[in-house]
Amino acid sequence: MRRGTVERATKETRIRVSLDLDGTGESKISTGIGFMDHMLTLFAKHGKMDLEVACSGDLEVDAHHTMEDLGLVMGECLEKALGDKKGINRYGSFLLPMDESLVLIALDFSGRPFLAWDLVPPAPYIKDLDTELFREFFRALCVKSGLNLHVKLLAGGEVHHVFEAVFKGVAHAVRIAAESDPRETGIPSTKGVL
Repeated sequence: MRRGTVERATKETRIRVSLDLDGTGESKISTGIGFMDHMLTLFAKHGKMDLEVACSGDLEVDAHHTMEDLGLVMGECLEKALGDKKGINRYGSFLLPMDESLVLIALDFSGRPFLAWDLVPPAPYIKDLDTELFREFFRALCVKSGLNLHVKLLAGGEVHHVFEAVFKGVAHAVRIAAESDPRETGIPSTKGVL
């Protein structure tokens, strides 16, 4: 049972996330940000994770607190679902095309959080959402999950396609890294811990 549920309440956001790593891709997402609902829905679908997200934030200010706190809660939830990481592949990578866009994702559930973000958004906004906030979301996710994540944009012109490729690519790479390796009976590290 590789599941996690995390709740976080501050003066800026109220968030509850439930994640099942061994699901079928079902999701129920409500963030108050339409584009983020779309991204997390396809994240669940392509990662074959069941994901529920209920979030309300101070969107009257802007989307920063909501996006960052979503990353924090999702990262903590992912870390809980992985448990001691015994028997997982640990590493995952994916090259994902989305029409004219092409994104390379590589990640390691190393326990050492790091985000390498080699992506200049082709537009500053999607509707009224600042595209720089996606970096904040993934940085927060890395910090709380102990994930080393590299995101590299190889080609891209349409901003929606770029970020759709990122979320789908990360979902596939997480799925690969979190899957069980039948030959790994312990922690996939010479240190003995991740």
